[in-house]
Amino acid sequence: MTEAKAWRGVAAEYRDAPAEKVSSLLRARSRRLLADLLRPHRRGIATLVAVIIVSNGAGLVIPYLVKAGIDSGIPPILRHEGTGTLLSVVGAIIAAVLVQAYTRQAFLRLSGRIGQDILLDLRRRVFGHFQRLSLSFHQDYTSGRVISRLTSDVEAISELLQAGLDGIVNAVLTVFGTAVLLLILDVRLGLVALVPLPFLWLLTRWFRRESTLAYRRTRETVALMIVHFVESMTGIRAVQAFRRQERNQEIFAGLNADYRDANARSFQLVAIFMPGIKLIGNVTIAVVLLYGGLLATRDLVTVGVLAAFLLYLRRFYEPMQEISQFYNTLQSAGAALEKLSGVLDEVPDVAEPAQPITPAAARGRLRFDAVEFSYAEGVPVLPRLDLTIPAGQTVALVGASGAGKTTLAKLIARFHDPCAGRVLLDGVDLRDLGEDALRRAVVMVTQENFLFGGTVADNIRFGRPGAPMEQVVAAATAVGAHAFISALPDGYDTRVGQRGGRMSAGRRQLLAFARAFLADPAVLILDEATSSLDVPGERLVQRALRTILADRTTVIIAHRLSTVEIAERVLVVQDGRLVEDGTPEELIAQAGRFAGLHRAWLDSLA
Repeated sequence: MTEAKAWRGVAAEYRDAPAEKVSSLLRARSRRLLADLLRPHRRGIATLVAVIIVSNGAGLVIPYLVKAGIDSGIPPILRHEGTGTLLSVVGAIIAAVLVQAYTRQAFLRLSGRIGQDILLDLRRRVFGHFQRLSLSFHQDYTSGRVISRLTSDVEAISELLQAGLDGIVNAVLTVFGTAVLLLILDVRLGLVALVPLPFLWLLTRWFRRESTLAYRRTRETVALMIVHFVESMTGIRAVQAFRRQERNQEIFAGLNADYRDANARSFQLVAIFMPGIKLIGNVTIAVVLLYGGLLATRDLVTVGVLAAFLLYLRRFYEPMQEISQFYNTLQSAGAALEKLSGVLDEVPDVAEPAQPITPAAARGRLRFDAVEFSYAEGVPVLPRLDLTIPAGQTVALVGASGAGKTTLAKLIARFHDPCAGRVLLDGVDLRDLGEDALRRAVVMVTQENFLFGGTVADNIRFGRPGAPMEQVVAAATAVGAHAFISALPDGYDTRVGQRGGRMSAGRRQLLAFARAFLADPAVLILDEATSSLDVPGERLVQRALRTILADRTTVIIAHRLSTVEIAERVLVVQDGRLVEDGTPEELIAQAGRFAGLHRAWLDSLA
């Protein structure tokens, strides 16, 4: 999948637009993001610019003072008239150096604080936005790209904030300030010194155009490399089980080589630009020295003016090197800003209502009112569904894979919105419910049994972070998990390991049930919650289920009919339609699809 495809929010009208127009759109969007990040720090940035101006002014005055020392301070000494003038000039130079050092220190302190505040805001925005984006986005946008956005891309912007402002403002002030002073010192020498400027402009323009493409390629290749690394490490069990190491290494080697080549292109551009600047500068200094020497022999310029000229010329071309470095950083950060602004421009498919309704307490009555849904245009998953589930009822959804059972569950949890019709909770359209109210009312437990890094207690508290320890223990006890938790080395403070890898599947499932019990939702969805368990583990979980399901609306999706036995009502789903509806006993007696599934299950136990 390409990066452009992942940015579904890049505006559809540009999809078939020329590359230049798309590139212009991306740059404009990046500038908006950067301006938005800088806006809260306008006063601090204005202070930084003022500090840089003072520091730059102190630096620019030094060559002029050298000129004054040579032309006005040395002749009196040669005439035995004293050293007062020279000492005054030296004192002024020392004062300028001290001012420059102090302002430099002040700049570093202030810029560091502002830069870190901006990065803090950026990371918070990106992380928060990733969490708000819909499941459909995360199904397309791989975890490796997410990590790339929060690490390498943010780091590129960090480099810009740390060195960019200082470098570019200093460079611009030095170039323009020096150009003015050169013309003030001597117009003839000044015009000779400024003759190479058109060549500098052409070289800089070429470097800017080429480096934009090069650094964009660099960000793309590093993202692909991170994606492959993360996927390989996440699926390390499958990699080792299928002896995939050698093939993965080949793929990584190719991506790594692409990243190397992209960086090599960037270095090639710098290798042309920086020596080109230095060559133009050194040739200019040589020409000015020759011409200025001829003028000095004719007493048309003083030695002090010529010395100051040479010092200023050195200062004039040194910032060009800084500008080249700034362009490196700017292009890298610009490419990173394109990626980040693309993510931040993504709009969740499931939007928060403008005026959310927050009911006092949910009872759990569900209704599907003429609901239609499809993941892709023209491929309906639910053609049209009308269904009512009374509050407190336990309903089991059964049917073949792909029949639409999980889609029903995702619509109840509002991971997706219907294409037509409404899904109601206690008579309120889920699209009108506030996010917090919906998540308190509806909880989904899946077969993944995902546990987060931390302790057992932290994972049980996941839905209610502030729950006291007494309630955590009560929830674990209610689902039958307290005994095995107490036997762990550190009890509830035992760390579960990455993704709960230190726990068996049955124990992970019990912790997931304890988490759901503590959250105490009005509606509980169990999506294949026992499919990965062995028979003893399933029996353990079955006992926990009877406790959890009491006094709440429950929707159970299961292929194992042992889980369905605890349901009061069974819905058989086929091609997105309800083909059978009744109690388990009624459907078995009707000798329909559910009865056939039940007979097959009994035969499997024989």
